[in-house]
Amino acid sequence: MNRLEMLDALVAAARAAGADAADALLVQGTSLSVSRRLGAVEHLERAEGFDLGLRVFVGKRQAIVSSTDPDRAGFTGLAERAVAMARAVPEDRFSGLPEAMPVPARDLDLDDPAEPGAEDLLARAAAAEEAALATLGVTNSNGAEAGFHRSRIAILGSNGFAGEYARSSHSVSVSAVAGEGTAMERDYDHSVAVHLADLEDAASLGRSAGERAVRRLNPTRPASRRLTVIYDPRVAGSLLGHLTAALNGAAVARGTSFLRDRMGERVLAAGLTVRDDPLRRRGLRSRPFDGEGMPGEGLALVEDGVLRSWVLDWRSARQLGLRSTGHASRGISGPPSPATTNLWLEPGTVSPAALMSDVEEGFYVTEMMGSSVNAVTGDYSRGASGFMIRRGELAEAAAGVTIAGNLKEMFLHMAAADDLRFRRGVDAPTLRVDGMTLAGA
Repeated sequence: MNRLEMLDALVAAARAAGADAADALLVQGTSLSVSRRLGAVEHLERAEGFDLGLRVFVGKRQAIVSSTDPDRAGFTGLAERAVAMARAVPEDRFSGLPEAMPVPARDLDLDDPAEPGAEDLLARAAAAEEAALATLGVTNSNGAEAGFHRSRIAILGSNGFAGEYARSSHSVSVSAVAGEGTAMERDYDHSVAVHLADLEDAASLGRSAGERAVRRLNPTRPASRRLTVIYDPRVAGSLLGHLTAALNGAAVARGTSFLRDRMGERVLAAGLTVRDDPLRRRGLRSRPFDGEGMPGEGLALVEDGVLRSWVLDWRSARQLGLRSTGHASRGISGPPSPATTNLWLEPGTVSPAALMSDVEEGFYVTEMMGSSVNAVTGDYSRGASGFMIRRGELAEAAAGVTIAGNLKEMFLHMAAADDLRFRRGVDAPTLRVDGMTLAGA
């Protein structure tokens, strides 16, 4: 029995048990991962997984059950338990399966046929760690890791939808330590790609991690003040995360978004555009359909600074009197909820150096920790480390500070450099935000 036949049998069992409607999700995966530290292998693991999720509807009541057993003989009991649970829960007038829509055939190139062995991964981790340790000033290693994962996803519903796809992932990461005793600093670099051919060179990542760690030595703690903050690309995506949390349809419907009344209004500085596209070839978060079987399309969430769309699944769309944007994300044991896919802020037209060339005194953020963001008001406060900016140039390392502001104002005073790279699934170029508060010594 193939995956879709298995799901069809499970949904049929749910209908026979009394469900008015049902859909089922199957996730099957294999992974291989290794880790290495100071030349010694610390971890080598291969894992295989098989998970089934069944969602049933009795009127406007729904329930979800999950299983790791592919034996069709157990489907009747699983379906009966789900239907009994659904009859016992309160009604949700916004729940229900959507009308099935055809999913166009698309070649997203999401499954790399090449599957590395343990020796390949160990060699990749070794190259990364050895390059980091060879960097002048690096005194120790937190280790390096390499991995491969392939998953196969299938969804089938009583509404007539049926679809499946496979995706692969290759990864390598490394963390280096510089300095001695209480004056040690560490930093890292990593790469993830759908295809091995797109994975960044392991040795280059090791050198980058080592150089970053050395640059962080002897940090100061600057005095509190208002200044310009520049976000390095590896942390700039966090601002997009805060933005899309406010555009999430579930938050908007609950009234817990600080942008809930701003549709059609300016929410970012003029010229800034934020896009989401589940159909990027080899994209880290690409997929041909969402967790409810809806075909995805590229979407401008914010265009030239103006808010154009929420991020919606069908439940949140019904609450708002709208249609799903094809952004349902779903796990085995929970209902769908809105989530972005390949998300990015389009680049500006100036280099990072030009972006900060007129900053007399500022702060360049390379790492962030902790988070205090008020979803209702937009108040923002995060711990950070990085470098001071003096007369348009990076200066001494700085740590132990907090940067704060209000996201509504920060977004309107944001500017982008031209160095966008697609590395993380949520990507932004170097970003500048004027008028923030730095709390330090």
